[in-house]
Amino acid sequence: MNTSSAVLTGSGLFKSYGMARALAGVDIGVMAGESLAVMGPSGSGKSTLLHCLAGIERPDSGEVLLDGERIDQLREPARSELRRTAFGFVFQSGQLLPELPADENVALPLMLGGTTRRAAVEQARQWFGPLGLQGLEGRRPGQLSGGQAQRVAIARALVGSPKVIFADEPTGALDQATGMEVIHLLTDVSRSQGAALVLVTHDANVARWCDRTVQVRDGRLAEAHTEAHTGTDTRPGAETRPGAKAGPGTGTGAETNAGYRR
Repeated sequence: MNTSSAVLTGSGLFKSYGMARALAGVDIGVMAGESLAVMGPSGSGKSTLLHCLAGIERPDSGEVLLDGERIDQLREPARSELRRTAFGFVFQSGQLLPELPADENVALPLMLGGTTRRAAVEQARQWFGPLGLQGLEGRRPGQLSGGQAQRVAIARALVGSPKVIFADEPTGALDQATGMEVIHLLTDVSRSQGAALVLVTHDANVARWCDRTVQVRDGRLAEAHTEAHTGTDTRPGAETRPGAKAGPGTGTGAETNAGYRR
């Protein structure tokens, strides 16, 4: 792709841990509203790539740019603020705080940024309808199913209107049917919000929901040619799942998956 049009780019990224090289000169970019799947075997460097792009780790050399501005040279406090304000994260386990109800888990990034609890929770609750979480605002993570917990994690990632969402094996702890529902929701709602999505996965069926797939092997990158999901589940006996709404306040009623795919 033309990285000059990308919202997030990594150029010439190298990263080593002792004698082990995790990244060996990676060039990558993702555009606003685009979903990018990063695949590869365990130890290939795909999670390291995500961590470098997200400012969790610094590359040994190379550049990471967000909207054309370098972020890899920022000090940790500035990178931490960037992760809270410009980026959203969805992890395999959800990483919700067990002592907080769902709405406060979603509101947490806003409260950490200085928004009052009342205003942050009000804003967080606007995501519960679009993500199919109505009535679950007061439940704690232990009272949620795996799929519900990941939907709460998606709401938390989206509540601050991030430019980029990073998802590290977001379906890894879910059964196949629930995982497909979650990845369908994540790709559609990130696209509708204009956020770039960088998704690390081992699962080719998950990668098919993304606009583009790259393969990482031995710290190097190669474009993968995978058939994109057309928006309709064609497996025998499968039913069309309700699609994600564009975001808070965009109306009611279920729409079909195909209505939100390009």
